[in-house]
Amino acid sequence: MGNRLSKIYTKTGDDGTTGLGNGERIAKNAQRMQAIGDVDETNCCVGILIESLQDDKFKKLLLGIQHDLFDLGGELSIPGFILIKETQVAALEQTLDDANADLPPLKNFILPGGSLAAAHCHLARAVCRRAERSLVALSHTETINHEALHYINRLSDLLFVLSRCIARSEGGEEVLWDSKRGQD
Repeated sequence: MGNRLSKIYTKTGDDGTTGLGNGERIAKNAQRMQAIGDVDETNCCVGILIESLQDDKFKKLLLGIQHDLFDLGGELSIPGFILIKETQVAALEQTLDDANADLPPLKNFILPGGSLAAAHCHLARAVCRRAERSLVALSHTETINHEALHYINRLSDLLFVLSRCIARSEGGEEVLWDSKRGQD
């Protein structure tokens, strides 16, 4: 999967192109690069979330997700290469079901907040949804792994549920949207 760089700048991208893992050069603003960047940004947000957490159980779960996201970026950098599998999607679904089972049903929309870590989780969710939109856009012009689409979709759902769990575990409260504010 590509060469490791010992020198960070190569000047090969000065013309507005970048190299994929298979050696192909594409425009830095190509849809594939947008998807790779959005997945990378999601991974960065998950990293910030991990560092803001108190609960080691959440940290361990999210570290595994970071590895999956890195795999997804690698998969996208080599067209036709597959690293995200159905088992990873199923694991997210099981985690999602387990986490959601302990939460009260939603009766209102929730605003990002509840604790610093819960707010970071909401940010990771929003960026993950952008990554999903980028992957969907890429899938309209190129063939991509359908499990990657499923994974990123489940991940955004899981991050929403985790934000609720994290707020509770850190003694915070969910911030409910007040649809009637300012109507007095």
